[in-house]
Amino acid sequence: MLGRPKLSESEEKAKMLIATDYARKMSLDMRLISPKYEDHVDNKASHVAKMVADYYKKFDQHKATQFVFSDLGTYKPSEWNPCSEIKRKLMDDYGIPAHEIRFIQEAKTDKARKTMIKDMNEGKIRVLFGSTEMLGTGVNAQKRCVAIHHLDSPWRPSDLEQRDGRGIRKGNDIAKMYADNKVDVVIYAVEKSLDAYKFGLLHNKQLFIRQLKNNSLGARTIDEGSMDEKGGMNFSEYVAILSGNTELLEKARLEKKIASLESERQAFTRGKSSSRYKLEGIMSDVEKNNGYINRITKDIDAFNSRVQYAQDGTTRLNPVQLDGLKGSDPKEVGAKLNEIAEKARTYGAYQQIGTLYGFNLLVKSETTNKEGFDVIQNRFFIKGEGELLYNYNHGVMATDPKTAAQNFLNALDTMPKLLEKYQTDNEKLQKDIPVLKEVVEGTWRKEPELKVLKDDLIKLDREIQLSLNPINETEGVPVGNNFDVTTNQQNKSQGKSETSIVQDASMPNTLQGIKEVMGDRLVIASVSGSPPKVEKKESKSFKL
Repeated sequence: MLGRPKLSESEEKAKMLIATDYARKMSLDMRLISPKYEDHVDNKASHVAKMVADYYKKFDQHKATQFVFSDLGTYKPSEWNPCSEIKRKLMDDYGIPAHEIRFIQEAKTDKARKTMIKDMNEGKIRVLFGSTEMLGTGVNAQKRCVAIHHLDSPWRPSDLEQRDGRGIRKGNDIAKMYADNKVDVVIYAVEKSLDAYKFGLLHNKQLFIRQLKNNSLGARTIDEGSMDEKGGMNFSEYVAILSGNTELLEKARLEKKIASLESERQAFTRGKSSSRYKLEGIMSDVEKNNGYINRITKDIDAFNSRVQYAQDGTTRLNPVQLDGLKGSDPKEVGAKLNEIAEKARTYGAYQQIGTLYGFNLLVKSETTNKEGFDVIQNRFFIKGEGELLYNYNHGVMATDPKTAAQNFLNALDTMPKLLEKYQTDNEKLQKDIPVLKEVVEGTWRKEPELKVLKDDLIKLDREIQLSLNPINETEGVPVGNNFDVTTNQQNKSQGKSETSIVQDASMPNTLQGIKEVMGDRLVIASVSGSPPKVEKKESKSFKL
């Protein structure tokens, strides 16, 4: 069928690569397979030329520019190639001057390349062709770009991003001022060709890379998820569109919606678990704080019931009773406390040294390292019926005897402030409890919707399996998959045309689905099984 000889022994080993190469060429232009094939109004070259010419005329007064990318069939001056064919169509059919259409491959030196980029930014060159390797990076010619055309899709998602980055970047003045600050990206694909496979490959690669970067890669499965406005339509939808089956497109849409809802449910579940964990922590803290509040309150009540005052009725007495010391003279008490601070060795234990208003006075020896040496420091505490330890000045005893004697009384004065702290903490914590309880006790409201979508997907999968057409062995083509697209020209003066689609009842109508999803961003062409002839009077092209 292709008119090539039988594969040699060495070619047999690489026949899959050869088949892939043929498939790539067939999806771009049949003339890459054999010169026996003729031009056709519905091939990629015709669609690209028409689209480029439309943008050229629309932004002609602003000298807007366009990039055309293709990694296959690139410009070669000595042989036929699709890029040169598009240039011919632009010149012959649309009257665009030849010097405004250039190929990046023409720039053989860095100087020539810089000149070409400069001319592109100045609007002297209006259309620039190139491959991803030669035009996808290091080209700052975005100043006037309004459209980027992809004749084929590269093998890596990053290459597609690099291509688009030639125009979608800072410094694009024309797009900013005259094109609503947008650069149109037009992707050309052929139904039921390798384009579908390549888009699927891009989809899987893009998916893996994004999930790897986001640290969201699952242990067993890779979740497609849903795309936002930054990512646009995902590659799985392109695959469905290019398959020529609206059921597959609907399947892609259902899967996307299901993935979105499952992601939402997963986020809800995570949020619920997080709220439950936070609520448990808050309830535990509140309970703990309530315990402190009760114990501090008990100590405050005990102190207030025992405290003694001088004859003036306002000055509190400080009847400290130290073991081994008779009386409570402040100077003697302070001197004794300084002696304990100097000589006591409790080895980390709390040792009682006296009492004050029924509260136990304690000392604890703590060892710290200072400049490589172990230093022992004694700290002092007072403990009441609530079994809480209170201290003043972090438990460090003052060297002045009178001040030292007041240490424990000052420690008891910290109780009201400590009580207020725990009460304030509880008030803040309790404000979050109702909200967290509502989240923890809540249910995900979209579960019924997700169930319906999953049921619809199962039903659709069955329909797709049942609708698979058998293969007619005599003809070698799927039965019931032939259709014609015809266009009737009406009122040329008004520039209007009406497109009608004639097809078998079993052939799904893909055009409406494509139009709804992609609009003008995807152009679908068809591949003829035999060398087609150009028909000038009756156009068979259509643009979506």
